[in-house]
Amino acid sequence: MVACSLQTDVVPQYQSYILCTSPRSGSTLLCRLLAATGKSGVPDSHFHSPSISDWMGYYDLAPDNTKSERELLSDVFKAARSRGTGRTGIFGLRLQRHSFEYFMQKLHVLVPVHSNDRDRIQEVFGRTLFVHLTRQNKLEQAISYVIASQTGLWHKAPNGQELERLSAPQEPVYHAESIQQHMMELAEMDQGWISWFANEGITPLRINYEDLSEDPLAVTAKLLDKLGLDKELAIGLELPVAKLADNTNSQWALRFYSDNGTQEIPKNKSTFS
Repeated sequence: MVACSLQTDVVPQYQSYILCTSPRSGSTLLCRLLAATGKSGVPDSHFHSPSISDWMGYYDLAPDNTKSERELLSDVFKAARSRGTGRTGIFGLRLQRHSFEYFMQKLHVLVPVHSNDRDRIQEVFGRTLFVHLTRQNKLEQAISYVIASQTGLWHKAPNGQELERLSAPQEPVYHAESIQQHMMELAEMDQGWISWFANEGITPLRINYEDLSEDPLAVTAKLLDKLGLDKELAIGLELPVAKLADNTNSQWALRFYSDNGTQEIPKNKSTFS
């Protein structure tokens, strides 16, 4: 199986890139900025749900009981490559850590000839740039996750329009144990990526949420340049998502530090969640 490649006036150094990340790390912002360039794919969580039937439904593929699992997966990955490439010459994928294990299990079914994950990925998607998008301040990340889960609102546009709502609106309620649990889980996700990179011999491009939040266009330009694309494509891009963090986030952080017996508050450069 070969990676999807379309004619374009720009020849990138890579045929694909994967944003290896975890929730509330700024991946929606970065994906939308990259898509807005019109040259760097259409990155999204193309394999989010741990279900082949969900994947098929996502790409409007009809069930076919006459096909083997491998044949169905071939159809799914072909459709994903097409959507994630768009009218560009490069495929973009956002891969959340909690989606990773199932994704790799099915990739093993599709490409059983290789003995490691990296080769399987590049057999399907071509030469791949791996990007580790992480958030250093795990308290802020956990608070952002808890508030989004409670309120149901995950992203909104600069004009205030809701872009992603997963449940009916409700007021957030501070819960220290939930914040602590999510801090631990998010840290484990980061460590999972770090261990996987080491095991696969991958040196990823590292991007921090804090840098992305402070200067989104500069970080986008950095990634474009690494891909071998014109970094000036980032100039003048309009920010596609708006800030969600408000006084509630700040007050919860203060309260959490107080609950844990410290008044040390880290510098906050957060902008988007």
